[in-house]
Amino acid sequence: MTELHESAGTGPGDAHFTVFTDREDAAAVARSFTHPGTRILQHASGRPWMVGQWHDEEIVTVRVGHAALAVIGSCPVDAAELERRAGRLRDLAELDALARSLPGSFHLVAALDGRLRVQGTASGLRLVFHAPIGGAQVAASSADVLAAALGTEPDEERLAVRLLWPVPHPLAEAPMWRGITAVSPQDALIVSPDGRTVRHSRWWTPPEPVRTLADGSPLVREALAAAVDARTRQGGVVSCDLSGGLDSTSICFLADRSPARVVGSTWPGRDPADTDLYWAEQAARSMPDIDHVVWDADASPLVYTDLLGIDDLLDEPTIGVMDRSRVLHHLPAMAERGSRLHLTGIGGDHVAWCSEAYYHRLLRTRPLFALRQLRGFRALWQWPLGGTARALADSRPYGKWLADSSGRLRDPLPATVSTSLGWGMPPRLFDWVTPDAERMAQRALREAAVTAVPLHPDRGLHTDLEQILSCTRIIRQWDRMAARAGVPMASPFLDDRVIEACLAVRPSERVTPWQYKPLLTTAMSGIVPDACLRRTNKAAASMDASNGLREHRADLLALWEGSRLEQLGLVDGAALRRLAQRPATPELRDAILYSTIAAEVWLRSLHRTTGPTAPASS
Repeated sequence: MTELHESAGTGPGDAHFTVFTDREDAAAVARSFTHPGTRILQHASGRPWMVGQWHDEEIVTVRVGHAALAVIGSCPVDAAELERRAGRLRDLAELDALARSLPGSFHLVAALDGRLRVQGTASGLRLVFHAPIGGAQVAASSADVLAAALGTEPDEERLAVRLLWPVPHPLAEAPMWRGITAVSPQDALIVSPDGRTVRHSRWWTPPEPVRTLADGSPLVREALAAAVDARTRQGGVVSCDLSGGLDSTSICFLADRSPARVVGSTWPGRDPADTDLYWAEQAARSMPDIDHVVWDADASPLVYTDLLGIDDLLDEPTIGVMDRSRVLHHLPAMAERGSRLHLTGIGGDHVAWCSEAYYHRLLRTRPLFALRQLRGFRALWQWPLGGTARALADSRPYGKWLADSSGRLRDPLPATVSTSLGWGMPPRLFDWVTPDAERMAQRALREAAVTAVPLHPDRGLHTDLEQILSCTRIIRQWDRMAARAGVPMASPFLDDRVIEACLAVRPSERVTPWQYKPLLTTAMSGIVPDACLRRTNKAAASMDASNGLREHRADLLALWEGSRLEQLGLVDGAALRRLAQRPATPELRDAILYSTIAAEVWLRSLHRTTGPTAPASS
């Protein structure tokens, strides 16, 4: 029997499930996924279709003739509309249009004449995996459930890859267990009636960025308003981050226009130079109906808090564990105030702004305009002239860039200008990573480089998409943690319709050295007061990070005592223990410990929730 973690299904916001074809061998496999508390949806035959954990408010499901549809997550579609769609369904490919039309964030599952279709979100916030189990292909919303059913252990090479900082596309998609396949967020999984044959079908492509700011900003406003409405239209109490930044402030004002009562939550920074509280109070004065809660800055957990106590069941390492305590700390108090859902502004940085790497192409298509803008970026980010010229001249295709990166894993961190105008941050390994781990990571990079294609031929759009996917890999895990804490989270900026509306605007108008987030400020004009839209910066919380490193060095030292990564020969535990005793060392700048901590915490959490593991050698 496949055991789910004790936290599974403790509250709304943590729906997870497996999907089965309408066959007897699949039904036999499905029985191994059931346990007390499991919910089951059936095919017309009575065999299991979906098995898992969800709450009634998280699912809409219908059956019409030979077709069945289920929407799982946050989506305002009602059963009557789904029934109309199911009644007209003649081919699973027709669901592409449905998936691209609905607001919110959700999985879409369909069965038609014995075939299955399972898809998540283009954002990567909701993923799909599959594996052959007992002769039947089983789809799931998380990889760990499939791994438990297969009885397989994490793969050592994939652990080594996760020590890279950062993990580049496409390696970031790979599940931690061999034998399990990830479905690209842009694809849907199609399972044939025989239950064994599968294919991935592209359902989403990013829009062409051709709209002007004037034409595109009303559509961004409409999409973001619909995303917030999908969560607030039922009324009740919702809480919102009100950090004072443009992103959370925009969400808060949109929520304030809804039938829901809003609790605004502000954590002031510890740094005296942090102006977040000033801007949050400015916003709150224009929303007299909200309950504005300002927390004691010194009560906010620091980065690295409670790393040793994490027992969330995650299906991959995530650097989100560093901020887990900070993200969850205020949720119990929000629950006491009646909040049924907590809205964040996370994702605004990733969709309302965009990568300067677009100027690599713009220099070739609009050279005079691009040169003028690049002069502004050089002054803003202090890019050296020589480095800027070299980055702009570098025209290596993505596969070549990835292959070249495999031989430079021990190099110093690259100059900011080369990562800003290139294919992104090339991966690095650090001194405490062993030569064996380096060889495994190099091999994985070289193998991936042979067939790797970027997320988009334009390196700017590739970088934007990769940053969105990197963000949602973290938020996906935070959402599970928040649901376990009792108040589910939602991040409307990361809804597919919002992402599409933002990406459709010309990058030359979205990212400029002369204005801060022009797309969001234009879209929110008339909703957010002009005084709040004038903010041109954001807090960095660097003091919280540096203080956390210093105050929690005992926990970091304990983390490396009996390190599982060390036992696998992937890190030099002695080197990490020495670093933990010197948290002020310059070697710990730029969050370079994050990927290693993420992997170690994940292995410990896996051990804690499923018993001892011995990762498989590749």
